[in-house]
Amino acid sequence: MAMQTLEQFEKRIRLFEQMIGKNIEKRVRLFEQKFEEKFEQTVERPYRRIEQSIGRNIRRFEQKNGIRLNDEVRFIRSWIEKPLSTGAVTPSGKLLARNMARYVDPDGEGPVIELGPGTGPVTEALVEHGVDPARLVLVEFNPTFCKLLRQRFPKADVVQADAYRLRDALTHYTRHEAAAIVSGLPLMTKPRRTRLRLLSDALALLKPDAPFVQFTYAMVPPIPKLSGLTVEASERIWLNLPPARVWVYRRPAGR
Repeated sequence: MAMQTLEQFEKRIRLFEQMIGKNIEKRVRLFEQKFEEKFEQTVERPYRRIEQSIGRNIRRFEQKNGIRLNDEVRFIRSWIEKPLSTGAVTPSGKLLARNMARYVDPDGEGPVIELGPGTGPVTEALVEHGVDPARLVLVEFNPTFCKLLRQRFPKADVVQADAYRLRDALTHYTRHEAAAIVSGLPLMTKPRRTRLRLLSDALALLKPDAPFVQFTYAMVPPIPKLSGLTVEASERIWLNLPPARVWVYRRPAGR
């Protein structure tokens, strides 16, 4: 009798825990949704208005003075125009670019997708690492950078699109086809929900155990560790400006 009473008590405890857990998950989802809405209203919308105003003034200045921009100035201009869309004030350093490229198998099969290549420093490192340029798929939002990438890497497939909407950008690629995805996107400027969606969409394109490579200047991982994935991080690259770290996410085969 005592044993039966104990079992009933434990069952009630488990039901109570499940109810509490569901309630917490619901509250977390509501909080994330409200945070995204608030982020959009208070940060992204005002910044877009500022971006448009600054962009117009910079273009007038360039046209008036006939300036020809080098990569560093292009990046600085892009960062001034769109600080939330450009991951850095200057292009990725060569040491960081090489560290990102080394996680990609140059002899693998399938496309190598790069998100946010900018002016192409990581793209160049991938080619130097031995990746055939014809395998490269470069997803870049900035039309000026897209034009430059097509000139520098004519064999690559340059896709002008929003990499945060990867499914829409790469509808012609099948699931589990890509050999690697290398990202230079400024993930830490985006809400957690957006980052998780990007990783989920990326993993759907990648072959099992293929790497999703992302760098960050932050001390914490750009995407929280998720169940069923393996995560590894490089040593901090102090010679990059600013210092950065490379994070690699994989979904092991069979999961």
